[in-house]
Parts: sequence; C-alpha cells; structure tokens
Amino acid sequence: MSLGYKDTPILPDSGYHVHDGDRPQPPVVTPGAPGTSELITPPPSDAIVLFDGTDLRHWRALDGGEARWRVENGSLQVEPGTGDIRTVESFGDIQLHLEWAAPAEVHGEGQGRGNSGVFLMDRYEIQILDCFQNPTYADGTTGAVYGQYPPMVNACLPPGQWQTFDILWQAPRFDGEQVARPATVTVLHNGVLLHLHRTLLGATGYRCIPGYTPHGNGPIRLQDHGHPVRFRNIWVRRLDTYL
Repeated sequence: MSLGYKDTPILPDSGYHVHDGDRPQPPVVTPGAPGTSELITPPPSDAIVLFDGTDLRHWRALDGGEARWRVENGSLQVEPGTGDIRTVESFGDIQLHLEWAAPAEVHGEGQGRGNSGVFLMDRYEIQILDCFQNPTYADGTTGAVYGQYPPMVNACLPPGQWQTFDILWQAPRFDGEQVARPATVTVLHNGVLLHLHRTLLGATGYRCIPGYTPHGNGPIRLQDHGHPVRFRNIWVRRLDTYL
C-alpha cells in the first residue's frame, strides 16, 4: 500500500515531499489513561463553551446557514455530506479543548478511516484521524499540522474511544502584506505532547507548499471529511490579552 506521494513539492525545512510516504512514522506511545464516558477536562470558569452536548447555537454551516450535524446523547456527530461547520465567533490567540471519537466500526484505511480536522482561524488544520494501527503519510497522521509537520508521537486510542486535543494557538501577525510573526501551535493528544511551540509555514493546503495571506481573527472550523466522527466538550479561552 502506498502511504503518500512523491510528485508533490519538497517542504523547505525537512527535505521531504508534502505528504511523503517515506517520511518516518511517529513512534507509538500509549496514553496514561484510556478515554472514559465522563468528560475528561471540564471547562474552566473563563472558557467559552462552544458545545456542551445540547445544541449547535455556536456553530453555522460554511454558507452561514444552519449547521446540519447531528446532536445526540451529548455528542456532536459529523453528518457526512453536509459540509464543514464553523463557530459564529472569531478568535485570535486561544487555548482550545475538544474531545473526539473515531467511529467504533472500522471502515477503510489510511486517510479513509475516521478522518476529520480542526481548523484554527478557518485555515490552519490539526488533523483528526483514526491512526490506531493505521499508517498513513506522516504529515497527515493524527495530530499532524496537516501537510507540514508530523506529530512527535502517535498517541491514538482504539476507535470508538473518546480522545482529547488540547491546543495552544498563537495567531500570526502581519505588517501589511508581510509576515511579522508566523503562527505557532502547541498540541497535546490524550495528555501526550505532539508539538511544542511549532512554527507554521502557512495556511493548510493539499499537495502544496503552505503560505501566508494576511488576515484577521477567524472562526474555529470542524471538517466534514465524509466520516461520522463525534465531538463533545468543546471549549475555548481567549488568550489575546495575555500574549
């Protein structure tokens, strides 16, 4: 099985092609605690709760219409074919927490298994994928800065179990058309560090070298990649006043 591509551009800081199948796989690390039926990290007092298990009032479809994902049993499930959803509010520097679960019934392999993603500012993706005993190209594995950086390790739990992402995001700063400071991200998956203050090359793309286009604050977006991935306990803290 071919895991990736060799006809894509070479990333400037790694020597590997974008989505290179020969890029080393992240080593597997078993998280210290399995997912449970209870919320793993309740929101702090200053958090904006974006999904509390009841409704989609904080979310809209990409065209601004009603979000059409399914809410049941306290979780938010991708309704394949209805499109991505994004928050009504826009954000800059943030701390983001979300819990997600790939489908318990396994179908497909590689990128075709439990695929979704969380986009910061509507354009910078942290990959969601069922990579439990499921290899794919390294810069597209679970927790990757998609198309740019593999995670340090693979901390996936088995499909169907609840997993956590904790993301610390510093938005890029622009001086006119120039990048004054690129975006950085720290990501923990199930309490395991995947990226530490990682500097992004630019906005997420597919089979291409990322780049920046000046922009302001933007929404958080969750991806409909055609798989019924579930989410719960999504909250965010604004960090703009602290950083």
